[in-house]
Amino acid sequence: MSYKKYVLITPARNEESYIEKTIQSVISQTVLPEKWVIVSDGSTDRTDEIVKKYAEKYKFIYLLRREADTSRNFGSKVYAFNEGYEKMSAIEYDVIVNLDADITFEKDYFAFLLEKFEENQSLGVAGTPFMEEESHYDYRYTNIEHVSGACQAFRRECFDKIGGYRPIKGGGIDWSAVTTARMKGWQTRTFTEKECHHHRSIGTSKNSKLLSWFNHGKKDYFLGGHPLWQIFRTVYKMGEKPYVLGGFLLLFGYLWAMLSQIERPVSKELMAFHREEQMTRLKKFFLELKKHYLHQR
Repeated sequence: MSYKKYVLITPARNEESYIEKTIQSVISQTVLPEKWVIVSDGSTDRTDEIVKKYAEKYKFIYLLRREADTSRNFGSKVYAFNEGYEKMSAIEYDVIVNLDADITFEKDYFAFLLEKFEENQSLGVAGTPFMEEESHYDYRYTNIEHVSGACQAFRRECFDKIGGYRPIKGGGIDWSAVTTARMKGWQTRTFTEKECHHHRSIGTSKNSKLLSWFNHGKKDYFLGGHPLWQIFRTVYKMGEKPYVLGGFLLLFGYLWAMLSQIERPVSKELMAFHREEQMTRLKKFFLELKKHYLHQR
């Protein structure tokens, strides 16, 4: 079949341990990208050297060096991405992909995603689950309409319509883009038939994991999450490891952010849309629970 044309942008900072695996996954694809801009975001290791080696052999790979950002935060990734995006102005493409530098996937991975865009003209953002230590989110309980930032593929018209990524210092950049796409009328979807593998080691110390749940709670607040949703999310999290404590820190982070009146970087329109989606999902959950209860009787 005739596939849509796609381009890749990869912000990378000190990724010498992983980026070669990602490059090998891309150059092995059954459908190659029109262009792949790898933005070395102030790297001080061998990242540039590794990318240059492949760029000399594969003309669609382009290394863009960006000097280190002194104010390192989640927004830095957006600034790096946008510099790569500027290099796409003269390229014809239908799909633009934000690809992390520590991801691997099967040879037909992008062909699979391109087929999904071809099959559904309303599809604005597509992706797959990402595996970490041989596991991924349970999509019976996770929103299938969210697309992970590890690899987000946007239809070009959709990406233009949402205005690209917004540099949110505290995180939630990927979530904001996907949710805005739905708010603008596009469909978004994680397709579980395929998966990619995330190789970067996540913090393994007890303190870092617990702190991450506190930070998740803060982010839930400043991205506009509904308080009622947060209560149910807390209860659900208390049933997972670390039992009780993870859920407590999730709620504590949310309440701390609320009492501190942390600035919310999302628009009122996006916050209202987000909360409406959350309440719709809660209603659906309780309706299904009621059906199950009546069926058991």
